[in-house]
Amino acid sequence: MNKKTRLELLALAGVPMIMVLGNSMIIPVLPDIGRALGLGSFRTSLIITLFSVPAGVIIPLAGFLSDQFGRRKVIIPALVVYGLGGLVAGASSFSPSLNPYAWLVAGRVLQGVGAAGTSPIAMALTGDLFQGQERSQALGIIESSNGLGKVLSPILGSAIGLIAWYAVLLSFPVFVLPVVIGMWLFTREPEALKKPPGFQEYLASLKKVFAQKTAFLLSSFLAGLVALLVLFGVLFFLSEYLESRYHLGGIQRGGALAVPVLFMSATSFLTGFVIKRKVNLMRLFVIIGLGLSAVSLYLLSIPAWMRTGTFFVFISLAGAGTGLILPCLNTMITSSVGPDERGLITSLYGSVRFFGVAAGPPLFGFLMGRGLPPMFRTAAVLATAASLVAFFLAKVPDRQGQESDRSLPALSLAKLLAKPAKEKPGP
Repeated sequence: MNKKTRLELLALAGVPMIMVLGNSMIIPVLPDIGRALGLGSFRTSLIITLFSVPAGVIIPLAGFLSDQFGRRKVIIPALVVYGLGGLVAGASSFSPSLNPYAWLVAGRVLQGVGAAGTSPIAMALTGDLFQGQERSQALGIIESSNGLGKVLSPILGSAIGLIAWYAVLLSFPVFVLPVVIGMWLFTREPEALKKPPGFQEYLASLKKVFAQKTAFLLSSFLAGLVALLVLFGVLFFLSEYLESRYHLGGIQRGGALAVPVLFMSATSFLTGFVIKRKVNLMRLFVIIGLGLSAVSLYLLSIPAWMRTGTFFVFISLAGAGTGLILPCLNTMITSSVGPDERGLITSLYGSVRFFGVAAGPPLFGFLMGRGLPPMFRTAAVLATAASLVAFFLAKVPDRQGQESDRSLPALSLAKLLAKPAKEKPGP
């Protein structure tokens, strides 16, 4: 890549990093918000959910608008709305006459609306601008940027939270501004479609794509949903658990929360460079990643494994499993369709991811009241089910909707890792 391309990729990578702050930077201060506002676990979990649900609902509309008017024309205003939502959520704490929780929720909903036009559209733009091996590497960097944001944001949120819980929310515009400038100065639009699709054509395209690739898309979407549901459910649990059992607060809590997402980020970064265009390997990594998460979470349901050292080992292995899954899904999904459909499909995939994030905290909050073994077993069952669905149904289609002969459901790990035989020289 030349310097201009690297700057472009750097600006694009800033978008998912900023977007992930919307939840991951809030998680370490959730116990502080709950105490300050007198909230129970469920109402506290809604601070995450009511950011993610609006984002998930609006992402398909954002994808349609990006196809109509251009990716950058959606991403940049969306980032501005995202930053303003943080101001609304945080500023309510300054007036005792206001209901802080109501304004906090309103600001989080506004942030979710802005988030809908950020990371999923940036992923589509990356798929438009990069081809072949560069695409898988670029998407791996985008996903690892998302993971790096998850690593840094708990520490960052904990550090800013030492000032006050609302200072975390008020800091969003500060982080958004340089990304807006980078997107404005360094990124470009892909070549415009000859005729952007209208709304009816948009719906027809959606129906056509799913008719041709139903099994692949649904199984891939399920894998992404479960991976994010489990990740954010575990992080929500971990934030509460670190305070109640280990009495960790401030930066110590943020550092402990960063451990599993550090493993996820590192694995995601390495996976982006390993998979290249090897679609069989991508599919295998998705299956293995879900299986690794399932086994790790099930072992945590056994009380004997809940000692401090083994607890963090298995939580970190679950994070590494997620790191195997996400960059592979990104590349598989963006490469399975042409540029006319890419904004649509990546937007729908982004919606599904946000719904997973939205469902994780309240589900784990509910299960925490039933005890840790049922909570971890439920998460293990979900990951196992998604892994089995991926094994049987995630056969990578080609651009015409036919199942590619590269999707080998019975392909073994030994065959994948075996060195190809050298061709005999011709006569």
